[in-house]
Amino acid sequence: MRITELLTKETINLSLTSSSKSGAIEELVSVLDNAGKLNDRAEYKKAIIKREEQSTTGIGEGIAIPHAKTNAVKQAAIAFGRSKAGVNYESLDGQPSHLFFMIAATEGANNTHLEALSRLSTILLKDEVRKQLLEASTADEVLSIINSHDQEEKEEEQSMAGKKEFIVAVTACPTGIAHTYMSADSLKAKAAEMGVDIKVETNGSGGAKNVLTAEEIENAVAVIVAADTKVEMNRFNGKHVIETAVADGIRKPKELIERALKQDAPIYSGTGKSSQESEQTGRGFGSTIYKHLMNGVSNMLPFVVGGGILIAISFMFGINSANPNDPTYHPIAEALMTIGGGNAFALMVPILAGFIAMSIADRPGFAAGMVGGMLATSGGAGFLGGLVAGFLAGYLVVGLKKVLAGMPASLEGIKTILLYPLLGIALTGFIMLFVVNKPVGALNTAISEWLSGLGTGNAVLLGIILGLMMSFDMGGPVNKAAYVFGTGLLANGVYEPMAAIMAAGMVPPLAIAIATTVFKKKFSKQDQEAGKVNYIMGLSFITEGAIPYAAADPLRVIPSVMAGSAIAGALSMMFSIGLRAPHGGLFVIPLVDGSWLLYLLAVLIGSIVSAVLIGFLKKPVTN
Repeated sequence: MRITELLTKETINLSLTSSSKSGAIEELVSVLDNAGKLNDRAEYKKAIIKREEQSTTGIGEGIAIPHAKTNAVKQAAIAFGRSKAGVNYESLDGQPSHLFFMIAATEGANNTHLEALSRLSTILLKDEVRKQLLEASTADEVLSIINSHDQEEKEEEQSMAGKKEFIVAVTACPTGIAHTYMSADSLKAKAAEMGVDIKVETNGSGGAKNVLTAEEIENAVAVIVAADTKVEMNRFNGKHVIETAVADGIRKPKELIERALKQDAPIYSGTGKSSQESEQTGRGFGSTIYKHLMNGVSNMLPFVVGGGILIAISFMFGINSANPNDPTYHPIAEALMTIGGGNAFALMVPILAGFIAMSIADRPGFAAGMVGGMLATSGGAGFLGGLVAGFLAGYLVVGLKKVLAGMPASLEGIKTILLYPLLGIALTGFIMLFVVNKPVGALNTAISEWLSGLGTGNAVLLGIILGLMMSFDMGGPVNKAAYVFGTGLLANGVYEPMAAIMAAGMVPPLAIAIATTVFKKKFSKQDQEAGKVNYIMGLSFITEGAIPYAAADPLRVIPSVMAGSAIAGALSMMFSIGLRAPHGGLFVIPLVDGSWLLYLLAVLIGSIVSAVLIGFLKKPVTN
């Protein structure tokens, strides 16, 4: 497939007017929507923003390639936009972006589409192409430039193993349709310039290409893994492995290749991470722990959300309607409570622990983590015990891998099937039973009793703190810390903090929506249009809808939304509102413990306060 089958005259805008990243994204989304390429404009934009949160798609050299693969796309397409003045797109080189290629891939995009999209990414690495696109005066000229450089690329078949300076690399990005291939081409081009032989495996949306063979890995002096997503690592056991972000393959190919040639990297131990991960990948200890924790939390949430909402629905029949001995008993309420509380909620802590352990030690850690989580639940250690169990099981299995590394190769298969689960479960279980459960259970009980017995003043203070945390980074580590705190308390039967957290999290997008509606002179037309979507995102408890506005004007927007969120959280706690479902926004407000009208009032007051502050502090737009 030719690139120009996806990039057409209808999807080209040579005169972008926005100066902000959010505005440029909005204009490009409009181009695709007006050309009939999208099923759901709001969902597609949400997917684009979510990809930007993982890492910027402003790759430098004046280029940005925002992209997403989602069911919101009706037909695979590419939108091209150009800004003569430049857009502050948070590019990797810190320079304004002038050329924009927004890629829209369908969830079921076929290989021909994906290959065309990946070719576009590599074409843009050429200086002459960028220069020609900057100077093009018509859409037809743009298409002609792309066509002249669009050549089918075949997968490399030759093995370079055995060469004196031979290195191998793997590139991968979360969506696998842009950065993966640009990083690979950048590494190959720089290696050719330096006279170094290299083979690069690309893990894109169309599957792995140029897959490295065991012989090539064995003969390479080192391995470069430039990836923002999971890559099969065990094959590199015993090799010097450089682990870095996919963007570094684009921006720092020479540095990576030089490091590989010098073998300036730890020897991969085969434990799921390199032996000196924190020093070599730029991730500190705290970031590593956070990553493992979020893996557990993200897999736990479906159980908490589904189970919590089912429990809340059961109370609509009466607070004791699930009890067969109560006059208000209803069999449907009992069934909902059994499904939601007796089963979904019961799995919450084991799932948390299991996936934390799996993140640390890969699959061998999962069983030990799950059993540790079950023991935490049955032993009264609750959510805190589950956290301990997950990290305990994960690092115990990592230790077992090192202890058993000297076993004969013929016994390799027995490790995963027998030794890791047997020893991992046993060790984790003994430590949980005889060391962890009693003290952590006592701490868990003390925290729950303290929170349940908070006076009004202290409850309001807690609501203010949680509200500030929810809006400080809107989806970042501080926001997630508050959210994890609230979900953990659900397992202990403390529901008020979760209500304050959700109220506070709804405020930023709702405040943006109100501000863009009421204070139109303070926002561009593009921002006004995008603001309407935040009504839906806010009512759905999707705090991230406010991020583009906060990123464009952080000194005014962030303090404003923090103030409103603090008020919403404080009012929720003051009204003694409880919430058993950790998500759902407007859809679960009628299910709260307490007055749902007062809860809605808390959200509304916080949103209005933030909107007024934004309208007062922001300067009028000049265009």
